[in-house]
Amino acid sequence: MLLCLTACQSEQIPERNYIFDYLIINGTVFDGSHSNPKKKSVGITGDRIEFVGDHRKITFSASHIIDASNHLVTPGFIDPHTHADKDLLDEEKRYNLNYLTQGVSTVFIGNDGTGTHQVQDLADLLTARGIGTNVAQFVGHGEVRRTVMGNENRAPLDTELAAMKHLVASAMKQGALGLSSGLWYVPGSFSTTEEVVELAKMAGRYGGIYESHIRDESNYSIGVQAAVEEAIDIGRRAGVPVHLAHLKVLGVDVWHTSQKIVDVIEKARSEGIIVTADQYPWQASGTRLRNTIVPRKLLAGSNEDFLQRLRNSAKDPGLQAQMRENLRRRGGADAILVTGSFDSRYTGQTLAEIAKSEGVDPLDKAIQIMLGGTTGVASFNMHEDDIARFMSQSWVMTSSDGSEGHPRKYGSFPRKYRKYVKEHKLLSPREFVHRSSGLVADTFNLLDRGYIREGNFADISIIDPSTYAEQADFENWDTFSLGVRYMWINGQLVLDDNKPTKALPGRVLCPAPVQ
Repeated sequence: MLLCLTACQSEQIPERNYIFDYLIINGTVFDGSHSNPKKKSVGITGDRIEFVGDHRKITFSASHIIDASNHLVTPGFIDPHTHADKDLLDEEKRYNLNYLTQGVSTVFIGNDGTGTHQVQDLADLLTARGIGTNVAQFVGHGEVRRTVMGNENRAPLDTELAAMKHLVASAMKQGALGLSSGLWYVPGSFSTTEEVVELAKMAGRYGGIYESHIRDESNYSIGVQAAVEEAIDIGRRAGVPVHLAHLKVLGVDVWHTSQKIVDVIEKARSEGIIVTADQYPWQASGTRLRNTIVPRKLLAGSNEDFLQRLRNSAKDPGLQAQMRENLRRRGGADAILVTGSFDSRYTGQTLAEIAKSEGVDPLDKAIQIMLGGTTGVASFNMHEDDIARFMSQSWVMTSSDGSEGHPRKYGSFPRKYRKYVKEHKLLSPREFVHRSSGLVADTFNLLDRGYIREGNFADISIIDPSTYAEQADFENWDTFSLGVRYMWINGQLVLDDNKPTKALPGRVLCPAPVQ
């Protein structure tokens, strides 16, 4: 398919002579918009798309011509929720192949309130080292709060709130997309709505968005509907768009309530509030074991404080009852799969299997594991009907929430295409592409990205629809996906006939400036 140093002439008298580095012909172009796909040619020169149309009607020369017959030509996908921070700083993983092989050209980091306020320092470091994909950053409410007041479970003093506002404003000036919160996690869980509103105002002052892992995705505290309403209220009061991270209704008690959540969001949108969401196409979430069972109040202070409280939990029947109830919400010990642990014996087993093999109570075993060290789990806590209802909404985009031990890091975009486009036909291919590219670029104000248009940056994939599918599962979570034949990022070829080129053309992206 790849032809080198080829030149062609049209039969018509041209007005200009195009000189392409790459010309893609005969592919079905999904341009990232709501428009139906069309057979078009796409010419790349330097880091930009120079031509979209019929190459037979122009005069051109091309260093490389690629025949994309029977393939999809799409914008590089944009993943609005990843945890690729450490990978991008790793000498071997900075190529981000687990995302490239899904067709993802841009990843967002700093989600769940974790993003550094030193946005420029991280951008400079990533640029100096080189990265395989583009990246954009959130400033994290949790990280800002921790910087100013640690993990304390209290409201900030006026001076502390002022310091946090200063850090958010500084991060926005340095190019952050907006403010990300993780109100389920410590220390974000200790904050009030009012505190977050004040910080979201600072993001809005510089054209940013408020993105949130909401306070409750189940019925642990205020409930998922109230948590969605809180996020919308923050956006309303701060005057900023709202984006809901990995939208879900988590746990048996809230299954089949997705329509109520959709209704809440649609009402807000009808009132003029900009509300969007992202979603990964898996029934299992991924987190630490402690986040599935332990009440938030136990996590205040240092890690040693937490461990001491956990050691004393056997003396507190009320606390034991809370943790047992939290385990039930998640679907019980059978629904908790250990995906990575300080003790490798546990990896690949459910909490129920581990407890049974040792003849102990599942909660007692969970406490013992948490006392031993960090343990990651996949929690099978979502219902397929709710996943489908959220996915069918026009304002829900594709994401991975990619984390170690969970196949979503390696296969979310192809899985969505295979399962929900090809098999279930819940989405059309055009809808899938738009919600993985153009919708994200528009929502987060990424200029000249997300669409195959003349003048845009050349982030482009050629995908074989017959083979595009995830290969990762919960036993082999870090297996690369198949089907992305060719891929360019900023005009440089990063996948060449299925093979990585080891190029590092990624850039740190900033949203378009406020007009």
